Amino acid sequence: MNVSVSFFGTDGIRGSVSLEIVEEEDSIRLIEKERTLTPAFMRLVGEALSYTRPALPGEGEVVVVGWDRRPGNASLVEALTLGLRLTGSHVIHIGECATPTLHRAVLVFGARAGCMITASHNPVSDSGIKVFDSFGYKSNRAYEADVSQTVRQLAEEDRDVDAVDREALALPDEAHHDWSEGAHRTWLAQRWSQFETVFGVWNGADSDRFASPLLIDCANGFGASWLAEFLRERGVNCREVSSPTGVLNEGCGAGDLSPTATWTYQEAQASSHLLLRALQAAPAGQLVGAALDGDGDRCLFIQATETGFAVVDGDAMAAMLLDAAADRSWMFAASVESDVALFSHVQSMNAQTECIETAVGDRWLSYALRPGEGGWLGGSVMPRCCGIEDSGHVVLPAPHPNLSDAWSLVGDGAATLCAVLLAASNQSGATFDRGWKKRVSIKDSHRERWQASSDLFSSTEKTLKSAFQQLGFEAERRRIEGEPDLLLMHGHSTSGVVSFGIRNSGTQAKTSLSVRLSKDLDSAPFVELLESVSGELAAVLTAD
Repeated sequence: MNVSVSFFGTDGIRGSVSLEIVEEEDSIRLIEKERTLTPAFMRLVGEALSYTRPALPGEGEVVVVGWDRRPGNASLVEALTLGLRLTGSHVIHIGECATPTLHRAVLVFGARAGCMITASHNPVSDSGIKVFDSFGYKSNRAYEADVSQTVRQLAEEDRDVDAVDREALALPDEAHHDWSEGAHRTWLAQRWSQFETVFGVWNGADSDRFASPLLIDCANGFGASWLAEFLRERGVNCREVSSPTGVLNEGCGAGDLSPTATWTYQEAQASSHLLLRALQAAPAGQLVGAALDGDGDRCLFIQATETGFAVVDGDAMAAMLLDAAADRSWMFAASVESDVALFSHVQSMNAQTECIETAVGDRWLSYALRPGEGGWLGGSVMPRCCGIEDSGHVVLPAPHPNLSDAWSLVGDGAATLCAVLLAASNQSGATFDRGWKKRVSIKDSHRERWQASSDLFSSTEKTLKSAFQQLGFEAERRRIEGEPDLLLMHGHSTSGVVSFGIRNSGTQAKTSLSVRLSKDLDSAPFVELLESVSGELAAVLTAD
C-alpha cells in the first residue's frame, strides 16, 4: 500500500463519474489508474473526513455539503453523507450552489468542515470534491495526505452496514435546499456596497468601457437564473446567455476560454461557444462579455478588439481593481502563471505593496494573504488584500457573517464580476504595460512520469538552463510551496526577464508548459524552445 500518494490535485479530487457498484479497494484503483470516481470511493472519503482532523481547530461535528448540477452528484452526495454520518458527523445539506456559497455556509453554520461536490470547469461527466476547513479555507497538502492515508486504511477494513441503516444514513441531519440562492444574493449585495467604497460607484451609463448589453455567461450553472437580474437592479445593462436548465459547462462558461485567447469576428461567429457566438462588434477596448465557470468561483471578461474579441484575463482584471482603488497600498498575490510584468506594475502604483508569488490554485492565494495567526482578517473596512490567477480566480476579502470586523478570503466569480464592473466604470481605459506569454498542454499525459525525482525532470532542467544561457540570460530554478513537481526556470538579463514553467495539471490528465516574457523581449527563440521541449516531453508522457 502506497500511503504517500494523495488523491487530491490542485483543487480537490476529480474524476469521471461511474455509478457502478464496486468494492472499496477497486474504487481506489479506479480513481488512481483510470481517474474514475465512484460512490464507494466517496463513502470512504466521508468516513476519512470524520476521522481526520485538520491542523486548524473546528469545534463540533457539523459538516456542510453542497453541490453543482451534474447528473452523478446525487449518488455521490448520498455516499459522502453515509460515510460522514457513519463516523459521527452532523451533516447539513444546502443543495445546489456555487463553491463560494459553500464557503459562506461553513461560516454561517459554524461548521467544522465543508464539502463541495463539483469538478469546477471540467466536463459535466466529471465530478469531485473540494474540502474546506472551519475558517472557509480549502484543505492543505498535509491534511489531504492524512485523509488519503485514512481512505486507504479504511478500504482494508470490514465495515459492512445493513441496507436499512445505509438508506437512513445517506440522508442529512438537516436540509436547507432553499437557502443557497437567497443567501448568495444577500451576500453579494453586501459586497457590492463594500466594493463601491473601494473601487467607486457604478458609472457604467457614463462610461465608454461597456457595450450594451453586456453579455453574461454563467456556464448553465448556479448564477444563470439570478445574476443578470441582480446586476440590472444596480443599473448594469446586461443579459444572461446561458440557461439554468442547460448542461453545465457544455459550450459555455470560462472553462473553455484561455487567458490568452483572441478571435476574429468570423471565428467568434463560427465558434461552438455560446457566449462568443452571441457577441456583437463594438469599438476596440469595450467590455462586451463576462463568463463564470461551472461552480462559480472564477470569472473572465471579453473585450472588443479592432478585428474581433480577446479575453481579459485575471492579470488585467487585477490591474483594473488596484488602479481604481483609492488606497493603493495592498497585499497582493499572483500565481506562477501570471504575467511577469504584473508585479512591477502593481508596485509602480505603491512601492509599499507586498507582492507574493504562489503555486497554481486559488487556495495558495488565500494562504499567502491570510493572517499569520488565526483565520480572520480584521478591520471595519475591507482589508486591502487581493490574489489573482490569470485563469480568472480572484481572491478578495468577504465579511464574516457572524463576527463583526472580521473578514474571510474567498474566490467568487460573481463578486469578481461586480468588483471589476465597478472598477472599469471608473477608469479611463488605460491598461498596464503587459508582457508576453504562451501556454501549451500535453493532453492524455501520464502525469506520474513528470516528477521532480525523475530523470526526465533533471534532463529538462539542464536543457532549459543551457538554452537560457545561450540566449544571454542568467538562469535559476525557483521553488514554490505547494508545487513540488513544478519546474520553474527564471532568466534575467539587461534586456528583461523570462520565465519557463512545466507542471502537471491537478485536475485533468495533462501537463502544461508556459513561457512568460517581459515587455519588448523577442518571443521567437522562446516559442522555438517551447515547441522543442513540449515535443520531447510529449513523446515520453503520452507513450503507452
